[in-house]
Amino acid sequence: MTYKEEFIKFMADSGVLTFGDFTLKSGRKAPYFINCGNYKTGEQLAKLGGFYADCIVDNKIPVETLFGPAYKGIPLAVSAIVALATKYNVNVAYCFDRKEVKDHGEGGMFVGKTLTDGEKVIIIDDVMTSGKALRESLPKLRSAADVDVTGMVITVDRMEKSLTSDNSAVQDAYSEFGIKVYSIVTINDIIKAIEDGVIEGKEYLEAMKKYRADYGVEY
Repeated sequence: MTYKEEFIKFMADSGVLTFGDFTLKSGRKAPYFINCGNYKTGEQLAKLGGFYADCIVDNKIPVETLFGPAYKGIPLAVSAIVALATKYNVNVAYCFDRKEVKDHGEGGMFVGKTLTDGEKVIIIDDVMTSGKALRESLPKLRSAADVDVTGMVITVDRMEKSLTSDNSAVQDAYSEFGIKVYSIVTINDIIKAIEDGVIEGKEYLEAMKKYRADYGVEY
């Protein structure tokens, strides 16, 4: 299997990717749901970091530091830098932000690598629904230094229209900030994995394709 197929199977086996009848936060009725909160063990986190590393290397994204937005992005960034080092012998730094600026000890907004002008930074997150994490992270990063955000890496691109436009959150991120969002897999990859028998779920294919026809975007 390709690393994309392996990742889709990993999501299904971990209970992160499930099929059924779900009402999303947007109010849309979807035949599938992705709950990254179901990654709970060290083994799962180690594997997840490996897939992030695969995506970064496969897309040749320049990087010196991975940034994990607090809180959920912190373990993702840590797992990804460990995987880059152990799987690909690529040694990069990481940092994350505090929710509140520390006013004692070393102080400051960030923990980990001290950012410098021109530093190539990748933002790591799980999924992108509205672009909130990117919108909140950029001012923080650029208040620390004139960094070069070379991309954002997420697990799944739903390739779905936002509630306010015919563009996806990934497209809006590029048009608004000029930052490319890379995903380990897309919803099209998941549909193909079902068709090819990589994972179970053929009974949901028709509903998946209808949902894509109603709300999906192509690029």
